[in-house]
This record gives sequence, C-alpha cells and structure tokens, in this order.
Amino acid sequence: MASLTAKYRPRRFAEVAGQDAVKAILSRASATGKIAPAYMFSGTRGVGKTTIARIFAKALNCEQAPAAEPCNVCAMCRQATAGTAVDIIEIDAASHGGVNDVRALKEDVGYAPLEGRYKVFIIDEAHMLSTAAFNALLKTLEEPPARVTFILASTEAHKFPATILSRCQHYVFKMLPQADLAAHLEGILAREGVEYEPAAVRIIARRGAGSVRDSISLLGQALAYSSGKLLESEVRGCLGLAGQEVFFALMQAIQGRDLPLLSRTLRLVLDQGLDLGFFLRELSSCWRNMFLLRQAGEAILPELGLPAEEAAQWLDWAARFTPAHIHACWQMTLDGQQRVIKSLEPAQSLELLLLNLACLPDLIPLTALGGQRTPAPTGGGAAGRGPASGSPTGSPTTSSTPTSTTSPTASAALSPTPSPAAQGPAQDASAATAPTSSSTLASTPASTSASTPSSTPVSTPTATPSASAPMSAPAAPAGPRSWEGFQEFVAAKNGSGMVTGLAQAQGEWSAGVLTLGCHNGTHCGMLSQGENHARLQRLVLEYFGPGAGLAFSFEEREPRRNESEVDREVQAHPVVQRVREAFEVKGPAQVTLREPR
Repeated sequence: MASLTAKYRPRRFAEVAGQDAVKAILSRASATGKIAPAYMFSGTRGVGKTTIARIFAKALNCEQAPAAEPCNVCAMCRQATAGTAVDIIEIDAASHGGVNDVRALKEDVGYAPLEGRYKVFIIDEAHMLSTAAFNALLKTLEEPPARVTFILASTEAHKFPATILSRCQHYVFKMLPQADLAAHLEGILAREGVEYEPAAVRIIARRGAGSVRDSISLLGQALAYSSGKLLESEVRGCLGLAGQEVFFALMQAIQGRDLPLLSRTLRLVLDQGLDLGFFLRELSSCWRNMFLLRQAGEAILPELGLPAEEAAQWLDWAARFTPAHIHACWQMTLDGQQRVIKSLEPAQSLELLLLNLACLPDLIPLTALGGQRTPAPTGGGAAGRGPASGSPTGSPTTSSTPTSTTSPTASAALSPTPSPAAQGPAQDASAATAPTSSSTLASTPASTSASTPSSTPVSTPTATPSASAPMSAPAAPAGPRSWEGFQEFVAAKNGSGMVTGLAQAQGEWSAGVLTLGCHNGTHCGMLSQGENHARLQRLVLEYFGPGAGLAFSFEEREPRRNESEVDREVQAHPVVQRVREAFEVKGPAQVTLREPR
C-alpha cells in the first residue's frame, strides 16, 4: 500500500493527476520568477496539495531555474526528492503548531538560503496552528525577506483567520472526477504489468471519492488480495462492497413489495460486514441512473458511463417503476445516508429506510411525492372563456383592465366540477389556496412613503368570484346605486362584520368605480389584501353589477408637533390676540393648550 503510493508519487507538474489550473499558474510563476510571499493550498485529503508544494519548491531551487518544471537530475532536485534539501523546510503543524515553534521559524526566516535560490517553508495541516502562532506568523507572511516564500496546506481553510488568508494567494484543489481517477489507476496498473477488469478499476475509483491517495491505497490493498488479475468480485470482497446482484435483488423486492426478500437481502448485507456508507452511496447512484434512464431513455447512456450489459439491465428496471416512485426513493436514500451512519442502531435505521422504500405507495400517495401538481389555470382574455381544460377547480378569471367582463353567474356555470377520482392531496391543497389568487392583484398600501401626496389612491382590478365560493345573497335592490345603499346591502347580506373595517371607511360611487376612503395605510391594507379583499370584490360586483371597479385611498397625516410649537401657534392666532387686547393681558397666556389626541 504505502510502497505503491510512494513509488508513484508525482515528481513533475505534468505527472500530477488533475488540478490543471493550479499546475499552470505555479509552473508559469516558476518560469518567470514572479513568486508570491505566501501561498495557501486548500482542499480535501489526497488531492495533491503537499505533492504540488514539494514540486514547486523543487522547481524554484533547481539548478536549471528559472524553469517551468524541475529537472529531477541536478543535485538540488535529488536532495529535494529525498527530503534532505536544507532550504526546503517542511513543518507538520499538527505536532509543531505552538507559538514557540513559530518563533523559532521566524528566526530561521531571517537567514538567506544556503544552497538554493529560495528558502521555502511548507506548513502542512496549517489550520492546526494555535491563535498565538497565527498572530506571531502574521507579520512575517505580510513582509517576508527576499528569497523566502511560505506554502500553507490545509484541509480546513475556514479555520484560518481572515488576516492570514488576505496575505496569501489562495488556491482551492478540487476532487478528481471518477473517470480521471480510473484513468490514473489504469496507468499505474499498466506500468505494473497487471491485468485487470475495467469494472474493478471503476469500483476502486468510486470508492476513492475523488482522492488520488485513497484510490492508490485501495488499489494496493486490492492487489495484495488478488491472485494475479484484478477482478471485480475480488475487489468487492476485499473492500467489503456489495455486488450488482444485491442491488438487483433490492429492486425486485422494492418493486414487488416483497418484504421477505427484502429482509433476506438486508441480512446478507449485514452478515458480510459491508461498508454501509458506501452501500448507500451506490444505492443512491442506482436510483439516479434509473431516474435518468426513465426520463431520457438510451440517449443518456453515454453520460452514465455504464457497461453495455449493466446499462441494459438498469434500463429494464427503470421501466418497471413510475418516475414519481424513483424520484421519491432517490431523495429518501440521499436524506437517509447521514441518519443511518450516525445512528446508534445503523442496522435498524437501514432496515427502516429500505422498508419505507418498498412500502412507499402504501404509506404516502405518490401524487404528493412526485410533485404532480395541477398547474394553475391562466385567466382568459376574452369574455365568456372558461378555465383551462383539465383544471380540477374553477379559479377567478381576471382581465387586464380594472373592470371584469364576465358575470359571476357565467363564471360559475363555466367552471367544471372535479370528479371524485381526480381529488387528492395536491388538488385539495390547490383548492384551499385558490381564493388568495385574487388578493395578489391589489397593490400593497404599506409601500407608500411619506413623500407621497396627502391623498394616495390604491386601485385594484376586480375579479370575478370563484365557483368554489357560490353566493347565496338576496337580490340587489332596484334603483340607483350609492354608498349608503351598498352599506345596507352588506348589512342585510350577512351582518355588518362580514368585511372587517368596512364600517369605518367612507365610500363614494362615481364613474363605475367605488372608492373607499381609509383612515391610514394600515386600514387600507386591511381592506385591500387577503380574504377581506376577495369578499369585498364579490360584494361590489353583486351590488353594482358587472364592470364595477374598486379603489382605495387614504390621507397621510402630518407628523405630530410638540407642545411648544402648538403654544406658539395659538399665541399668534388673531382671535387669541384680540382676546388678549380686550382683557389687557400682558405677556404670554398662562393656559397651556394641547393638541387633541
């Protein structure tokens, strides 16, 4: 394991797998001599942070420098490769992260390079430095001596103080894609002269989870276990991974709701001591592949990278599930990974997850999980146009003008009645929220600022009533319509409290529009928003007839004045002056007048 990792450790930028952008930047900096005082390399474990730091340090001190790559032939390169170069100092912050260690480092920084061109300090796991050590290192990172550079490598860049990060050139190392990892491992196997099955290499690359070092370590472990040729079955047995037959058995049990088969398959997984974390990752990948195959068919096969025989099997299984079921199982598997791994009873947590997947259609309607919501019907632009076909409930039909062109009776007659089979949780939820669609037509009076005029009209289009709220009101009175008549009509219909705040408003019917004068913005918002506004619209249409409009207005009150301003204004009033002259009052009056509240 260790020998394989050390044997194939890259010694040039070109040999490093991935990290193309970082390699190009550092290689160009080495060739041009434009070296920064400090660098920060961050990323997950095993992606090449320390390896690239060593190659960069070797390139800076190579006898052929400035050069884009180290020659690995000269004495300086050989010393750097062996780890004996005096001008390349590596520090493990996990064991040397105290303030005294950093102070000793600062003393060493002051000396010029002994043999090479640059003195390079590589601090591995730099986030382990103490707060005092960071503070001691701060000034040195900002203004290091000439021919000195620092390279900080860490897996947890978020633990660094902002003052440290601002003084470094920060490069984030990415995890390698599975295809790149597999290609890198195949190159190592070719140099080792070992025959292999491509499926075995893909399993190791997937198990490596983007880490080159972890993947090479797993490859060494598998080669030590194998008898010659690297086989998929041997790799799975060595690493404790489930085979494809396990996942096909799970799909059969979940699709047929065969709980005995599901229990036997789970017992097989647990008895073999398989890695549950990687088992759930592979199960999640199975649901992902099935969902993509179910939705896109064979056109998505090149993107999945599956062997032909395996792809045909998953294509067949994808056709046996509904898209909603696959999507729900995929999401539940992703959500359940952490719960299973961190549970005190991981076996029972995994069993519960698999039983939920199998019994999902019985536990929760798939229409609620699959997102099969009925789209909201759009309003018709012409008079007499009903709701869109297929809509389970009738919704208010609005026009682009403040007046409605469809009468309440016609709207109710055109709204279809949903069949009992079409009614479900999603339809009930949409029907319950249908009345709020008309309230969104009103402008929010709270947005009025103090700079608006004293009278602020807030107009809102009037929508036809919904078929789900039929009006059983008494017939509208004959004769001319008026605000007083409208108040009596509302009181006779269902009591004066049917529309909250209407009794405190002042109305005026003019030019086909009922304008309600409110006391303030809060009062206006009470009438022009929500269910209150929807009831008011229906009443206006019912009393004044089709085409009636509705508007709101309120007056901004002047800010309250303090008592001294009111007293001065009263004293300067002509009436008060005449009273004072009549009674010969000298000086200001002794009576304090307050502004009425």
